[in-house]
Amino acid sequence: MEPPSSSPDRPFPAPLYLGLPFWGHKQWAGHFYRARTRPRDHLSQYSEVFNTVEGNTTFYSLPSRESVDRWCESVPDNFRFCFKIPRWITHEQGLRGAGDSSREFFDRLAPLGERLGPFLIQLPPSFGPPHLQILDRYLSACPSSFHYAAEVRHPDFFRAPHGFRLDELLARHGVERCWMDTRALRSGEADLPETQEARRKKPDLPMRVPAKETALGSFPMIRFVGHPEEAVTEPWVRRWTGVLAEWIREGRTPYFLVHLPDNTAAPQLAAKIHRALRKQLEALDPLPAFPADRPEETGGQLSLL
Repeated sequence: MEPPSSSPDRPFPAPLYLGLPFWGHKQWAGHFYRARTRPRDHLSQYSEVFNTVEGNTTFYSLPSRESVDRWCESVPDNFRFCFKIPRWITHEQGLRGAGDSSREFFDRLAPLGERLGPFLIQLPPSFGPPHLQILDRYLSACPSSFHYAAEVRHPDFFRAPHGFRLDELLARHGVERCWMDTRALRSGEADLPETQEARRKKPDLPMRVPAKETALGSFPMIRFVGHPEEAVTEPWVRRWTGVLAEWIREGRTPYFLVHLPDNTAAPQLAAKIHRALRKQLEALDPLPAFPADRPEETGGQLSLL
């Protein structure tokens, strides 16, 4: 994949939020991050290029207050974290009796203020149509000062009538429906172990057609999983950039989060998607160059080490 074009050292402005599943990956050293970047500096370098991130870390543990303060200091004001609601709320408690743990979670992340994008409520496959009233009550109790997106994995939510019932409930609460698109991942061969593992773990569920109808509100959210072979992923890149361009022209602000089986080349795939989108939306600024492709500044002088 081609590297992103050079541009000022600032993330491109909304109307698009483009990012990756996380900001720390050791395989990115030297081809996304600078070669000897300390892990504590990953987020600041990440936010020089991309303006959102999934923030999977909160799915597994509650961050310390010190971590939240550090994250806040590491990113610009226009950056958006899309943190997952913890799995002990969504999967273990099934959103039932989760008031105290939810309040602790939201209070812990509240210092990020405007840097908070939609919280992602990722529900397990066991959470089906009979549980819609539970989701309704949970969303009613969520703080109205935040935005939310819900991702469901029960197959009944991907066909009538239950899919429409879910959409109506989410729209009533001002909550977006998050879609995970794994069609590219499943389109080619699965020769690599990481591709086989991704196919096993990622949901195999349909996307609504036409794709533009997947937007309920002003910030449609897509989690896109590509295939390691560019030629396999390319048709889906073309399709999604067309949908993104249409959403943006309609005045929506989409979130597009890019995955690959091992995510090593995820920054390059995201940059490719951004370049393809700019061909349809010329007003969109170029993506800033990756930190690894820029000279380092040391003591006021440029260093190429």
